[in-house]
Amino acid sequence: MSRDAYYKYRHRVEKRQELEEEVLSLVRPRRSLQSREGGRKIYKAIKSDLEKMALKVGRDKLFDILRKHDMLVKPRKSYVRTTNSRHGFHTYLNLVEEFEPTGINQIWVSDITYIRTEDGFLYLALITDAYSRKIMGYDISDSLELEGALRALRQALRSLPVGHRLIHHSDRGIQYCSHAYVNELKERGIRVSMASKGNCYENALAERVNGILKQEYYLDQNFKMKPLAKIACKQAVKLYNGYRLHMSLGYQTPDNVHYRVA
Repeated sequence: MSRDAYYKYRHRVEKRQELEEEVLSLVRPRRSLQSREGGRKIYKAIKSDLEKMALKVGRDKLFDILRKHDMLVKPRKSYVRTTNSRHGFHTYLNLVEEFEPTGINQIWVSDITYIRTEDGFLYLALITDAYSRKIMGYDISDSLELEGALRALRQALRSLPVGHRLIHHSDRGIQYCSHAYVNELKERGIRVSMASKGNCYENALAERVNGILKQEYYLDQNFKMKPLAKIACKQAVKLYNGYRLHMSLGYQTPDNVHYRVA
């Protein structure tokens, strides 16, 4: 290699390293809050900053940089059964199978997921608006008893205008079929909808929210103590509602969509 070629090569390497460091300076703050945020969402979030800094970085280039620095998200899978549908309570038909919400507070979906700790399981009950994807109510309980699901429901209902009608959709778990839970819904004029027995795809949105909280906000780890797990759950819900960009929402956050149309 000639002297001139060597210095040109060295200059290109240095410019590439400078570019990568500038891009990473935009990525790191988001990853400090959402360590498992996907590359496409990061690109949407920082695209305007890249343009302001006159950095010519497309989505593929961003992925190359993330890959080089081992910052691509690695998916994780785990499963524990939290639904007991073998009970004597009345079950309800699926009312949302062909219903696509066009606004907030038309459909709420509910589910319960587990959180591992060295002191035993915690159970996170969630109620999510199907249009805005906003978590409207949640509760972290030491057991799968009815009270946790009821507390999540009551928290969600506090934001619902009096007299507003919607559909509450869930699986056929004993908590959601219990007289106390169903009566709470009917007293507010809320219609009850349930997925078919054993068909998780009919409650896919609620399952998806569970997966996001676990995979992107580390709720799938084994926490040392229950108090730490509870703090992590509260922080995860806050970040999910206020910071996570959703492709289905045009790369907006649930809070932005929910309060924009409220």
